[in-house]
Amino acid sequence: MKKYNIIKLLIVFIGVGLTVSCDDFLDKPAEDSYTIDTFYQNDEQIYQAVNSIYNSPWYDFQRGFMKIGDVLAGNIIFDSGDGYTNFTLNNSDADIANASASLWSVNAYCNGVIENVDMKSSADVSQTVKNTVKGEAMVWKAMSYFYLVRCFGAVPIIHDNAEIIANNTSTTLRRNKVEDVYQYIIYLLEDAIDLLPEKNRTGRIDKYSACGLLAKVYLTKSGYGMSGSRNESDLTNAANYAKMVIDESGRVLEPNYEDIFQLKSNFSDESLIAWHWTVGSQWTSQNSLQSDLSMTNFSDAVQSWGNWVYPTIDLQTAFDESAGSLIRNNLDTRRKATIMMVGDHYDYFWVEFGGFDYNWDNDADGQYEGALAFASGTGSNCAKHIVGRLADAEAQGYDALDRMHTPLSTHILRLADVYLVYAEAVLGNNSSTTDAGALAAYNAVRERALHSFYEPAASFSFDDIYKERRLELALEGDRWYDIVRLHYYMPEKAKTMITSQERGYWAGLDDLYTYDDASNLEINSLKATGITDDDFTIPFPEVDLSLNPGLMNEPVDFDFSSIGY
Repeated sequence: MKKYNIIKLLIVFIGVGLTVSCDDFLDKPAEDSYTIDTFYQNDEQIYQAVNSIYNSPWYDFQRGFMKIGDVLAGNIIFDSGDGYTNFTLNNSDADIANASASLWSVNAYCNGVIENVDMKSSADVSQTVKNTVKGEAMVWKAMSYFYLVRCFGAVPIIHDNAEIIANNTSTTLRRNKVEDVYQYIIYLLEDAIDLLPEKNRTGRIDKYSACGLLAKVYLTKSGYGMSGSRNESDLTNAANYAKMVIDESGRVLEPNYEDIFQLKSNFSDESLIAWHWTVGSQWTSQNSLQSDLSMTNFSDAVQSWGNWVYPTIDLQTAFDESAGSLIRNNLDTRRKATIMMVGDHYDYFWVEFGGFDYNWDNDADGQYEGALAFASGTGSNCAKHIVGRLADAEAQGYDALDRMHTPLSTHILRLADVYLVYAEAVLGNNSSTTDAGALAAYNAVRERALHSFYEPAASFSFDDIYKERRLELALEGDRWYDIVRLHYYMPEKAKTMITSQERGYWAGLDDLYTYDDASNLEINSLKATGITDDDFTIPFPEVDLSLNPGLMNEPVDFDFSSIGY
């Protein structure tokens, strides 16, 4: 495991030369790398300075993104014996350490960009471009803190890396209170909204990206420190910012849900904030999720070892599906785009063979010539985050894949999420709502998913919106944070949501799928038991605690006057 201490990662980007990734999704820089003193000389270089924040610093968070966001939440299983499925996490877990290191790297990189844009830019750089790039960095910094506070609770607020270096306080930093961290995120996003244009270059963060994130932050913050209900002012702010995105951004939902998660939609109009990955020589600029999530030998170009990574029985049940049946309901188009199950055909996977059929074919003379072993304990595999074979990428305009490299964008905030944030914020503390605007947003998401099965809802409740969020955002690294924010103000309901889930696996699937014999079919049940309030906060990595003992002390107030707020 890499021994990266949290504070070293907080300060590393100030004292080194700036490396700029050649990211094809944006304007390709003329050179691969520059030093800080010779970069920032014109508008194009300023844009290029922020390119890397869209991928490389986030790289080591990818596995934690799935394990924290979806395994803890009961949507997916990486290994039924791991601490994420069983809630036996400890601070020696490598993926927690990598997630923490990655998030602090983002923070450090953003601080470096913000400082250098102000201090190093030449007179040839326009103020509009400087504002835009600073706004992008502020949104990414806010996003890193949004993950940090929801994962670890109270964390240090690092506003100025250079000050930490000058004062030599890197090993004595204290955590700041959760409510201060949320307030800091809000200040960052408010500043970003003032700086960012309404339309930015393709794939980049704009004003409405910041508004959408701020709406979600307010919705989350609304329950913190509350009991049984949420702060009405925060709910109003959440609704207002979400409404700005819905009414003013000009963005629309992607008509076909499964298209969002294919290469052809890397820059979907629905995507407000995304990691944009590349395939090249620079390690950490690539998407490696296919390697973890797809079946062994699923691709001829990308290594994969995901035979024992699969969606849960509980998530299938939420979609009204069961691997214990050979008949698919197919009521919700999101299910097939999220979960592969027996009977599914994908025309965008294995295109040179006429598409991919998930048919549990383990015979050497079958469609896959023995290449694939269908080993999922729940009779399903992941569909999201998968590109497939080289021919599949080429069919969508991308000519490169490599061992752990795909260029598939990871959408972190989508328009559909903002629609549901708006609907939930309007619902607020009510048991249900018939508000026309909230219903319009809620039903728009449902209509795309249900197609011919769609009937408009005349009202919806809290449980309705929470289920809708689960189905819409499943396997997108988000569900755990919904449960965390529920735990803020309804801890017992959050615990029940976890303990009621089925996290086990099926026995007898081979007999069912091969011989249509269900006589041995049964669920080997696994339930998360003994869940406590402490389980809703991820433990700090041991390397951070050993080198920075101040992190074990009680959190303190943050002095906002010291940074002009």
